[in-house]
Amino acid sequence: MMIVIAFAIFIVVALVISTVGMRMWVQPKEAIERVTGVSMEMHDIAPKHPSLVFHELVQKLGNVLPASPKDVTVMQRRLIRAGMRGPNALKIFYGCKVFFGAVVPIVMSVAVAGSPADPSNKFIAVLCSVAAGFFGPNEYVSIMGKRRQKQIQRGLANGLDLLVVCVESGLGLDQAILQVSKELEHAHPEICEEFMLVNLELKAGKRRAEALRNLAERTSVDDLKKLVAVLIQADRFGTGVAQSLRAHADYMRVQARQIAEEKAAKLGVKLIFPIFFCILPTLFIVTVGPIAVKIVRELLPMMNNM
Repeated sequence: MMIVIAFAIFIVVALVISTVGMRMWVQPKEAIERVTGVSMEMHDIAPKHPSLVFHELVQKLGNVLPASPKDVTVMQRRLIRAGMRGPNALKIFYGCKVFFGAVVPIVMSVAVAGSPADPSNKFIAVLCSVAAGFFGPNEYVSIMGKRRQKQIQRGLANGLDLLVVCVESGLGLDQAILQVSKELEHAHPEICEEFMLVNLELKAGKRRAEALRNLAERTSVDDLKKLVAVLIQADRFGTGVAQSLRAHADYMRVQARQIAEEKAAKLGVKLIFPIFFCILPTLFIVTVGPIAVKIVRELLPMMNNM
């Protein structure tokens, strides 16, 4: 049964690779030779590094998987949120899905081929490996996006305080954002990258409100969305930006203190299980252990002799 499954997977992978090669290399090569009249030989092409070859292979495999425009928009948003903003990021992502969706089942088939498990369990393992290989890149992008959001959340407090200092010292909001992105480049590179993108959008001619909304949409961090709303309202109604930023910084500081107090209050409840399963058994061994040894060595033989 497993030999048939492995052979079928091999046939499918071979057909996919052959189709990709025919469409992406052979036919474009013939078209170029027909138009230019120059034969493209292998010695005319400069040698490439193996990592670049793999990168191009994954990018070409991304064209095999069809996707609806709505799904593409969602995935592009997730990739941008994870910090993957390259022009070919989406194609590489789908290429990784196709690549791992084909390679992981083959590896799993080879791994379970010699095991004495039931054939149905082997088949389920292969199917699970297909799902893991195909949906694994999605989980990776989600994990990277959440990690980047945490880093932005961590650097937002320092960035906001420095922004308040810059605005109160006489700089405009655009120059203050640029200055913050330069000063915190090494400490908090994620929030500095986002501020730098805002500055580039402003230089490209976008309105400040639109650039700030794009900032909130890219990061999807709640506190940053609140900061963007405060800046847009201050710009719309003509209120003082420095005063609004100062008030919002105080609000965020109070909110951070409340979150810390909430975590401290939950700490006692969360420590119950580590104490019960890790600390109490060791205490029982240390305190009751010597007494139990004396009972076994001295008291039980005395009771048997009586």
